[in-house]
Amino acid sequence: MTTTAMAEALSLTPLIDLVFPPRCPLCGEALASQGGLCAACWSKLAIPGDPACARCQRPLPDSAEAAGADGAAGEGSVCAPCMANPPRHQGIAAATLYNEASRNLVLAFKRGRRIALAGLLVRLMLQRIPALEGEWLVVPVPLHRWRLWARGFNQSALLAGRIAAALSQPLLVDGLVRTRRTRTLGGLGLRARAAEVAGAIAPHRRHLARLRGANVLLVDDVLTTGATSDACIKALRKAGAGQVRIACFARVLDTALDQAQRGSDFPPA
Repeated sequence: MTTTAMAEALSLTPLIDLVFPPRCPLCGEALASQGGLCAACWSKLAIPGDPACARCQRPLPDSAEAAGADGAAGEGSVCAPCMANPPRHQGIAAATLYNEASRNLVLAFKRGRRIALAGLLVRLMLQRIPALEGEWLVVPVPLHRWRLWARGFNQSALLAGRIAAALSQPLLVDGLVRTRRTRTLGGLGLRARAAEVAGAIAPHRRHLARLRGANVLLVDDVLTTGATSDACIKALRKAGAGQVRIACFARVLDTALDQAQRGSDFPPA
């Protein structure tokens, strides 16, 4: 945004606040300015912390039993799932852990069509994305065209566009495509999700040359079991992409998945 554009936007802020008084998107509490949450709702968001797995950024228990003889999970520690099944990506940057607060934000953004929330979600995501050396293509997880037409927008593409602009990295909004329509993944278990998206995502033929050898920042709103992101990574590897990192707003951890498998719903796809 240019200096002139920023000045014009700031000059309109009082008028916008008068017509649309700032309110917390989660609870409706009055706010001093647009684009944030009230203090109570901020406190309900679960922000990932350290120590964390060096490969997938899953938070690690900070205990002697979990860390080993030195008594602390230090830099370079790897979680048990990554030791058993090393991921094909170079890291996950999650703005929040999936809980009721982050779920309500995602639902308001995606299902409630409150696309103005993209700015808030992206600000939180940018705080977790590590410094990227060199050029990285920012690629959103794709929607099938029928779902895109029904919803009117791809929520991951909205996030990816803002992230690309903030990081001054190129956006490849259609770098990946859905080759067939899949069922909504909400409510499906681990294996069912993986089977549903298997072979359903491919690199766009028009961008094969661009993807070959490129480092890719894959953007999604929620990372649940990893089935969709794994399908995206397979497609990117097929196109010859280099490093792949994942950026998401909310991430479901194993404990939440266990609860879902016992009867709760998975996050909506």
